Amino acid sequence: MSHIFDFFLDAYRNKETYVILLEAIVFVTGIASVWFAKQENILVYPTGLIATIISVYLLLKDDLYGDMMMNFYFSIMSIYGWWNWARKKNNEKVVKISRTNTKEKIIGFGLFLLTMAITYLVYKASGITIENSNYIDIFTSGLFFTGMWYMAKKKLENWTLWIIADIITVPLYAYRGWGMLSLQYFIFTILAIQAYVLWKKSLGKSPQTLLK
Repeated sequence: MSHIFDFFLDAYRNKETYVILLEAIVFVTGIASVWFAKQENILVYPTGLIATIISVYLLLKDDLYGDMMMNFYFSIMSIYGWWNWARKKNNEKVVKISRTNTKEKIIGFGLFLLTMAITYLVYKASGITIENSNYIDIFTSGLFFTGMWYMAKKKLENWTLWIIADIITVPLYAYRGWGMLSLQYFIFTILAIQAYVLWKKSLGKSPQTLLK
């Protein structure tokens, strides 16, 4: 058991204290954000903003441009999602849990491809040698980008994309020495599975959220 703890702790032995503290804040606020999203609670966005803004700095510091771009995008999309989820008409939420229609699926796939292409070009422009882990990063960037857009619109499919991307990210971050963030994404995976089940049940109970 000790070698497992050593694996996660070794990466932090030479890290600055403030970096460890910032990663700890991201760990707590990130988990809180996904928990609030699971409950369809608008606090998903302010807590998420704290996590993503700090992550932009940490990832940029480590030259992880794909993940950095995603967290920058998450910050922008969180502001849009916050506004969108808060909208009400006659004291009722305007945006409700629903499935993606054909048009939204096509747009989502387009965003997925576009994000991968842009992330690849950013890596090439930075002059950094693209390794296998970076290609994985490029792929998950596409999933996360599309998933965040679907979440802002309360689409059930956002959780499917999060689950896939989270599962891939757990070993990826462990490999890069981000032990806390690797553990965080493991917790994200569990919460995302629970959220999918919860949102799907909510979808079945509400006639207004049937597939268009």
